[in-house]
This record gives sequence, C-alpha cells and structure tokens, in this order.
Amino acid sequence: MGLLDGDTALVTGAASGIGRGIARALAGEGARLLLSDVSGDAGQALAQELGAAFIAADLTDPAAARALFVEAERALGTVSILVHSASPRRREEQTMLAVTEAEWDAMVNVGLRAGFVLGQAAGVHMKARGVNGRMLFITSLHAHSPRNLPHYSATKAGQTMLVKELARALGGDGIRVNAIAPGAIPGGGFAADVAALEKKIPLGRAGTPEDIAGMAVALLSDRFSRYVTGTTVAVDGGLALYNWIPAS
Repeated sequence: MGLLDGDTALVTGAASGIGRGIARALAGEGARLLLSDVSGDAGQALAQELGAAFIAADLTDPAAARALFVEAERALGTVSILVHSASPRRREEQTMLAVTEAEWDAMVNVGLRAGFVLGQAAGVHMKARGVNGRMLFITSLHAHSPRNLPHYSATKAGQTMLVKELARALGGDGIRVNAIAPGAIPGGGFAADVAALEKKIPLGRAGTPEDIAGMAVALLSDRFSRYVTGTTVAVDGGLALYNWIPAS
C-alpha cells in the first residue's frame, strides 16, 4: 500500500523540475492527480505517463487560479492534497535594480496571489467536506535572506507567512499546511552557475527534484507528519549554513 492511497492531489508547476518530481512521487504513493502547468505539451506528456489528468493554466492571470480549483473539483471530486510549486523562470543574478515591473507582477501573481487563492479555495473545500486535508507550498531559502531576485524573495517570504496563516486557520479542522524551502535544484525555474554553488554546499552537490519529492511525501503523509503544521523544512544540503567566513 502507498502512503497516499485514496488521496486526490492538485499539483501546480508539475511539468518540470521540483513539481514534476513531486507529481511522480505522489503518483508512486497511490494518489490520484490533477496536474497543472503553463507548459501544455510537457504537462500532457507527464499526465499520460502517470495516468493523471492535466489542465494548462497560466497563473500570471489573476483569474486563472480560481478557475483551476473549480476544474480540480470537477476532475477529482474531492481534493485532499494541494501542492503549489508553480513559479516563473528567473535568473539568479538579477538584482533589485534590474527587475522590471512586469517581472515583479508575474512572480507575485503566480507565487503569492495564486497561492492565496488556491489555498483559500482548498481550505474552504476541505473544511466543508470534512477532508483529511494537507497543503504543501514550495518556498525558498530566498524567503529568509536577500540573495538577489527581490521579486522572488518577496514572493517566497509572503508564501512562508501564508503557510502559517492557513495552518492557524485550518488546524482546528485537522488540515495541515507546510512548506519546503529547497536549496540549489537545477531544472524547472532555477538557472545559476551550479558548479560554483556546489562549492558552497556542505553536502557537496546540488540537489535533485527527487530530494525534494521525498520530503514532500513525508510532509503529506500522516504516517510521518501527522503532528506537523505551519512549518518550513529546508531541503538544501546545508546551503543555508554557508557563510563567507571560512570554517576553522
């Protein structure tokens, strides 16, 4: 038996990178899935591989998140798991003075506004149906310290607090809400000098989507995390420990 047998999950940003890894892991643990991504071809291909449903959604459109959850209810009936992994691509070297208003709006719309809309809709849905609900947001180390990408950092910091607010509001109904803050995970929206970053990672390598997916399954599973809510788990190989002062 899988850890998530009988569960139904909506996964955003599922066509590549971390979202793709999580979708595969949830399917492997028995969950029935509705996948969503702005990339229709890649998303459809993954859905076919996993025996899942797929809907293309451009979450930069403020109305798209609400429509997506309506489609999730139609496709799955009851939604017991929400995973919000969608994020626009970004360039790690972008500084505060380089980000455009359009890039800011797109990042906030996809990460924070859509996260709010989907989280609220999922919470109302799960509470009304008495579901053993769980939500997982993919945030970032950027939420906790400035690392360039101000639009991304601000969005992920907002998501971190959104997780806490949802967890507080829904805990009385047994609905758990958590986040994962990945480290350097090449692929998906992440683009950087991986070789240079690996020199700063205590475990000596960049991460993989599968590294994140394993923790996702653990946090979404009642077997391992039934008393965990409102928290962010860093899965980063120790990257957050990096300090420019050499260790003695």
